[in-house]
Amino acid sequence: MKHQAIMGVDIGTTGCRAVIYRNDGTILASQAAEYPLYTPHAAWAEQDPEEIFQAFVKVTRAAALQAGLQGEQLGGICFSSVMHSVIPVDAAGTPLYRMLIWADSRSHKFADEIKLGRDAGQIYNKTGCPVHPMYPLYKVMWFREEQPEIFARTAKFVGIKEYIFFRLCGKYLVDKSIATTTAMYNINTQAWDPDLLAMLQIDAEKLSVVVPTTHVEWGMQAEMAAQLEVPAGIALIVGASDGVLSNVGSGSVNPGQVTAMIGTSGALRIITDRPQIDEKGRTWCYNLTEDYWVLGGAINNGGIAFRWTRDKFAATEQQVAAKLGLDVYELLGKYAEQKPAGSDGLIMLPFLAGERAPYYNANARGVLFGLNLNHGKRHLIRATMEGIVYRMFSVFRALEEVAGKSNEVRVSGSFTRSRLWVQIMADVFGRIITVPGEPEGAAFGAAILGMFALGIIDSIKEVNDLINIKERYYPDETNHDRYQKLFGIYERIYWNLQKEFEEIAEIQRAWS
Repeated sequence: MKHQAIMGVDIGTTGCRAVIYRNDGTILASQAAEYPLYTPHAAWAEQDPEEIFQAFVKVTRAAALQAGLQGEQLGGICFSSVMHSVIPVDAAGTPLYRMLIWADSRSHKFADEIKLGRDAGQIYNKTGCPVHPMYPLYKVMWFREEQPEIFARTAKFVGIKEYIFFRLCGKYLVDKSIATTTAMYNINTQAWDPDLLAMLQIDAEKLSVVVPTTHVEWGMQAEMAAQLEVPAGIALIVGASDGVLSNVGSGSVNPGQVTAMIGTSGALRIITDRPQIDEKGRTWCYNLTEDYWVLGGAINNGGIAFRWTRDKFAATEQQVAAKLGLDVYELLGKYAEQKPAGSDGLIMLPFLAGERAPYYNANARGVLFGLNLNHGKRHLIRATMEGIVYRMFSVFRALEEVAGKSNEVRVSGSFTRSRLWVQIMADVFGRIITVPGEPEGAAFGAAILGMFALGIIDSIKEVNDLINIKERYYPDETNHDRYQKLFGIYERIYWNLQKEFEEIAEIQRAWS
């Protein structure tokens, strides 16, 4: 009866999901809740830690009640969370400011100064993190320079998972996976880097204690256990970042397997057995376990760009979908299918939130190119989907240049619910795209890591015994040729607008 199931909790950008899996990988319960994103100024992206914590409580409790497990049947809870978040908290653990999330680039000037100096290469070589304002290193700089009173009162700078863990068990712990996404952790010495902390004018006491991703805390505070409807002695496995756990959840744990994920953001990743960096600084390197590291690149503008198109141009479609009982994205996908590959020459550069890999340009802004009188809303919908895949393809090319040619591309994330979107990826990439049967990549990856931490399985590679391949998508060569021609134009548009991106971004910041 002992340890029949485990809960994987994924704390995402726009929502939190709790899924309980039996040890054979079947789902017993699944619950989700959303929370808002605040963008008070251009390039700012904030969230309320308390709203996220309450969503976590809601879904965890609901999943536990739905599963109806007794005693130690639920072996533990393992956590996945977004990367690059920063919350300054006081000595009591109370947030002093809203959480700055990965999409927040208000610290761009500090990253730009680093890029122009001699430290950029050193920081990348030490941390595996390209210079970009998404990283907590630069967010802490912003607090020091722009919010000195808050900086002075801050007892700890923590991420969202650390904040939730503190609320559960009264300890500030950060897993090595999240630590490697801060640009403050040295992947060579595997410790907080003293030179970078000196640059920030803080010491390691201002940061959480780093532990392996398989670290287990036994039990939580009794009142929290009661609130969550779980045993007080339950195992809390600290887990890893959503990025690396998406690889595990999709079964991409062998050499040559690439995972492509599009959720709110997007990323491509491949597992290696050691820390590895790119001579050109285009990819990052984050930890998964003591034996595995993940090489990859992430984009800012995944589903968040598609949601922008939905919210700004498809109000009527949202009403229609609600009346028909359809998911609005399903309806938008049907509209996009009515237009040909390449959207009749309409190209979207979806840089609505600046951009990460492989350009790391926080000043990049969205562009619609090729508009003519023939184009309409349905072209725009398809061009948005295609533009996001172009972003992914640019990262894919860089990743293969660093890690070698891949032998499989597996996909995960909410975009896999759209057959058209996955087919567009197959056509743009010119590769067979594999869709695993488990749609909740990060939550399932967290559950697998939890099973490994508790000794239920002997290796994370056993994930492939628990999942099946749902479908394979094959590229259409005619569409691939068309997309390659448009992608070449897409790339040239980006590089030809560098000065203009910088100027318009400065205007937007000044005028907002």
